[in-house]
Amino acid sequence: MTHTRQRSIKSRASLAGHPLHPVMIHFPVAALMALVASDLAFWYTQDPFWLRSGLWLAGVGAFGGWIASVAGIIDLVTVARIRRLITGWSHAIVAVVMLSLASLNWLLRFTEPNAVLPWGLAISLVTASLIALAGWLGGQLVYEHAVGVEVEKLS
Repeated sequence: MTHTRQRSIKSRASLAGHPLHPVMIHFPVAALMALVASDLAFWYTQDPFWLRSGLWLAGVGAFGGWIASVAGIIDLVTVARIRRLITGWSHAIVAVVMLSLASLNWLLRFTEPNAVLPWGLAISLVTASLIALAGWLGGQLVYEHAVGVEVEKLS
């Protein structure tokens, strides 16, 4: 009996066959997750170092995330099979909300550093939750819909 899995969905925003979006999101995600730790460290120690590090982490996370989103948007709008997936649109919508909050968080820190407690921390926690949701949806795109991966025929 021969079993075949679904066909791969190729990324248009790729380099040498490797999709760019999943490559580019790691640093922004890491920065925004580390921002939670930085905010908690500031809450605990009141050391201004954590305010400065939080500003940089928020900036790297927000701006890097918007840059990474360009590759994802290219795939979403130019690849019909991705465009037809509710999971693809859900991932994109959650990511836009998350990046909007991350940008607001950076702006808050840039204009009013002392507002980190409580608002910066609260926004950081919500952003981290949305990152988890966007990551789960992104995993669904890769592992259930074979977006950006080569699928072998099983025999």
